Amino acid sequence: MINVLIADDHPIVRAGLRALLNSEPSMKLVGEATGGYEAIELAGKSNADILVLDISMPDIDGISVTKKIKSQFPGLRILILTVHEDEALLREAIKVGASGYILKRAAETELISAIHAIIGGVLYVDPSMVRILLSDGIKPTATLPESIEPLTRREKGILKLIVQGYTNRQIGEELNISVRTVEGHRTNLSEKLGLHTRVELVRYAREHGLIE
Repeated sequence: MINVLIADDHPIVRAGLRALLNSEPSMKLVGEATGGYEAIELAGKSNADILVLDISMPDIDGISVTKKIKSQFPGLRILILTVHEDEALLREAIKVGASGYILKRAAETELISAIHAIIGGVLYVDPSMVRILLSDGIKPTATLPESIEPLTRREKGILKLIVQGYTNRQIGEELNISVRTVEGHRTNLSEKLGLHTRVELVRYAREHGLIE
């Protein structure tokens, strides 16, 4: 069971995160903070494995919270959740110890995958910002398998859309297939490649000439 702590000053956002986490059998919500200082306090009191942290807090910003928590509780992983698609913020978050950075607009589809990846030791970045990670020479900790089963033409097409940041629904609309069919292809991709996050898939696509 993964114990999750969330910190966001917007009740609607917390409600959405709560619903997502409560629907995931492998995760347990162990606390909610409405501000940065409360997040730091709960980090010390709870047995959380990961903190999902808003970067824009009313009392202290998420970067400062991350820095304080990592100095006091280095084992607690931190996933930044933000509306800011900002290269400087992403770099700063990773610099001070965050293990992930995703955008709120993608939380519904990315949050659970991001948490699993981070707990597994992988640096997880929102797919729309992966290019920044790659340009900085930062690579995920997971390694690619020695040999893989070749991808079908359809799987390669879906992989290209995934690494471009398309959601399952957008991929379905682009290829005129159902969301369920997209999910099936994504499962096959993950099983064939042994890769489970978009950062890993982008790395694979780059190294195999599927993207520039």
